[in-house]
Amino acid sequence: MIPPGLMISAPSSGTGKTTLMLGLLAAFRAQGVMVQPFKSGPDYIDPAFHTAASGRASFNVDSWSMDLTVINGLVGNAAGADLILAEGSMGLFDGVAIPGACGNGASADIAAQMGWPVVLVLDVSGAAQSVAATALGFSQMRPDVQLAGVVLNRVASPRHEALVRVGMDAVGIKVLGSLPRRKEIEMPERHLGLVQAGEQENLPELLAQAAAFVSEHVDLEALRAAADGTLQDAPPPARVIPPGMRIALAQDDAFAFVYPHLMAGWRAAGAEILPFSPLGDAAPDPSADVCWLPGGYPELHAGKLAAAENFRRGVQDFARTKPVHGECGGYMAMGAGLVDKDGQRHEMAGLLGLETSFEKRKFHLGYRKATLNAAMPGFAAETRLRGHEFHYASILAEPDAPLAKITDSNGLDVAETGSVRQFEDGGCATGTFFHMIGQGA
Repeated sequence: MIPPGLMISAPSSGTGKTTLMLGLLAAFRAQGVMVQPFKSGPDYIDPAFHTAASGRASFNVDSWSMDLTVINGLVGNAAGADLILAEGSMGLFDGVAIPGACGNGASADIAAQMGWPVVLVLDVSGAAQSVAATALGFSQMRPDVQLAGVVLNRVASPRHEALVRVGMDAVGIKVLGSLPRRKEIEMPERHLGLVQAGEQENLPELLAQAAAFVSEHVDLEALRAAADGTLQDAPPPARVIPPGMRIALAQDDAFAFVYPHLMAGWRAAGAEILPFSPLGDAAPDPSADVCWLPGGYPELHAGKLAAAENFRRGVQDFARTKPVHGECGGYMAMGAGLVDKDGQRHEMAGLLGLETSFEKRKFHLGYRKATLNAAMPGFAAETRLRGHEFHYASILAEPDAPLAKITDSNGLDVAETGSVRQFEDGGCATGTFFHMIGQGA
């Protein structure tokens, strides 16, 4: 059976969704409540924190890039849990202008499709009764989205809380919790979002503090009682095509961005994942039939990657006879060179001619549709893929043949086409700046 769920959302980014989400996961876990976490939207950092807090793998669900069959199959992972908590992205109703597979990517789509009531996190700093107008608007924006109640965040004092509650009482909206200002349990951030879970040496301590903080200031019993859902029985998971049956997967602080549903899908299809660390100067296992370099932060480790001769030599040898694919950071590491924020160029693996720079950062963000010009691991030419791009790298040169025709969510052409290079002994190198989420028209 699929347990009831809640969507933890907010009017905008930066309101405290993640702090509340992690505190709830850790607090319920401490009570012996088994919670299945999800992340609405194409985020690959938050799910790792969810997993650390809940003890269960967290999965992305996204209405623009996934159809309802895929989403239902992923929600099926909650079978056997006691409660579902999904963390939204950006504001509750924020999405793209033109709908995709089964929505525009807004967290509200997932809440409506799954029947999960919304817990709205409100930053009340600088306002009091007026905050109720915001909550009322959110409760009425979409009739198919139910508001369970609100959690007030960054409350200045008991008097401030009392004033905000007066406003909520006047419009009939339930207050499920009230969080005072507390900076010390906020997670550190860098330019792509939170610092990765694996880099947080004090993560258990932070999670324990968040659990205690949320337990003290949120009505956990009332919040759990508000959970609901329309999916009762676990549907079969959607089939995911692995890029090979033995996958050499780069995994360390420079290469950590892999969507959990893809790795789970690869394993469910019978594929074996063979992790290796480029930062540890390890080469891909030569017995693998494909090498996959995911995204991450190669710009923070460019010098170490340039000095990792065994890795660079090993991945070059591998690519002579077998396919190597890279996404975003992995794609940059496959290139000829990477210029760091200080303007210093570092030699990369040289499988492609790509040259990238972080000296002058340029923001690239958005959903992507791709029609492959050439085959890449797991997919034939002409296959259509959906994904998401999020990086600050500037392209200095992208001289190889374009891997795909790529457009954004509005159907406009995207200049970053990815690259493909064939080698004489049958191997190939392919790469894209977008992270693949799945197949789709």
